Amino acid sequence: MEEYAIPDGMDAGLVPGAYVRNPVEPDWGLGQVQSVVGCRVTVNFEERGKLLIDTSVVPLISVR
Repeated sequence: MEEYAIPDGMDAGLVPGAYVRNPVEPDWGLGQVQSVVGCRVTVNFEERGKLLIDTSVVPLISVR
């Protein structure tokens, strides 16, 4: 899977069903986006479960 950073202020690729990683917490594993409301993204991570992430604070890395 190819990984790329999402530029600041952009939510490109952050749609329900998309896969992401949290570069600050790599141990959480691969996450699948559940919902997106502005900069609030709900992600279900393999090793951490479902979390609400504020992408203005924690940048997510989109995985293709």
